[in-house]
Amino acid sequence: MSETAQLKIGDKTYDLPVIEGTEGEKAIDISKLRDQSGYVTLDIGYKNTGATKSAITFLDGEVGILKYRGYPIEQLAEKSTFIEVAYLLIYGKLPTAEQLQAFEFEISHHTLVHEDMKKFFDGFPSGSHPMGQLSSLIGALAAFNPASLKQGLSAGEINIEIIKLIAKMSTIVSWIYKKSLGHPVIYPRNKYDYVTNFMHMTFGQRTEDVEIDPVVVSAMNKLLILHADHEQNCSTSTVRIVGSSDANLYASISAGISALWGPLHGGANQAVVEMLQKIKEDGGDVDKWVAKAKDKNDPFRLMGFGHRVYKNFDPRAKIIKKACDDILEKLGINDETLEIAKKLEEVALSDPYFVERKLYPNVDFYSGIIYTALGFPTEMFTVLFALGRLPGWIAQWKEMKANKEPIGRPRQIYVGETDKNYTDIKDRK
Repeated sequence: MSETAQLKIGDKTYDLPVIEGTEGEKAIDISKLRDQSGYVTLDIGYKNTGATKSAITFLDGEVGILKYRGYPIEQLAEKSTFIEVAYLLIYGKLPTAEQLQAFEFEISHHTLVHEDMKKFFDGFPSGSHPMGQLSSLIGALAAFNPASLKQGLSAGEINIEIIKLIAKMSTIVSWIYKKSLGHPVIYPRNKYDYVTNFMHMTFGQRTEDVEIDPVVVSAMNKLLILHADHEQNCSTSTVRIVGSSDANLYASISAGISALWGPLHGGANQAVVEMLQKIKEDGGDVDKWVAKAKDKNDPFRLMGFGHRVYKNFDPRAKIIKKACDDILEKLGINDETLEIAKKLEEVALSDPYFVERKLYPNVDFYSGIIYTALGFPTEMFTVLFALGRLPGWIAQWKEMKANKEPIGRPRQIYVGETDKNYTDIKDRK
């Protein structure tokens, strides 16, 4: 007999089904509670509410586990590529050699963006934030792909839009960077793999090929893999709830980009670099700022340490730390900001105050350092996060559609005024 939970309200008892996931997670199913009892639950921020069943990503923050489709993130980061992981997330299995080759071929032949998209940049004010541009441009792709707006798209038609979006996202991101510099855009070259092509469009020249160091390509692959999905976070939940209204793929992803833009979500690695720059401008005294972080009466907090989900350690941080060390050694960068970062890392890994509180350097700490070393401005960091998160968003949107999930419609507890009568404007005080 299936396990149940009982909820007693007054003199009535309601049996609620208990659901267990494949990794042992348990949930009380309250989907019919309102129909049965007239009650709803209140869970501000949805911290204890499962909004869906998903087979994409498993995360256990208590012990520091992250898996995509059952594969440990450590194995994928070491052995896979971003495009192979994208295939895994979206289609549910690792591709064969033939499937991966076909996937890469299709993506490489959809990387060109309609020339009229360039006109958008003429309308953006100078200094526009890259995330505002990205959200607008991705949403606008629906207008350039009217077939995506048709109701009842077949699986094949949906797949074409998925391929197009993955392909064009890297081109658009690189264009945003180039336009911020006032440089001409660089067009994609099909002979490169996805990450190398992106780096070519971002840092290359129009008239010649660019040599991208394999260490750089490897680090970018790892960064994108580590950001590819992270369960039902703010932006992913946004993609699913927007998609539940039967909104097209481009609109749903554009909404996710907007959610990611918030500094409490996708802007953490930008905050890390801004903190390092602040310490540098103050003279670079790391001990002073560590003392401020320890002082409970001081509002200063170290950015990029600890994680709200991972209570033990962030498995992604262990992986990206090695890539970070490789990048700094390979590029031979001598930068005061990065030296400050190294000192902070040393403190966090050895000082009992940080060790006891599990305030270890997280993935945002290391990713911010890598992006800085590669020459990306801080405002581009969240855009790069979005590029990495795209396959996860797509997989979640696709799963939601395949499961025929109903339109999202949270409830509320009304706490406003009641029974007020309209008064004429001349009688109001």
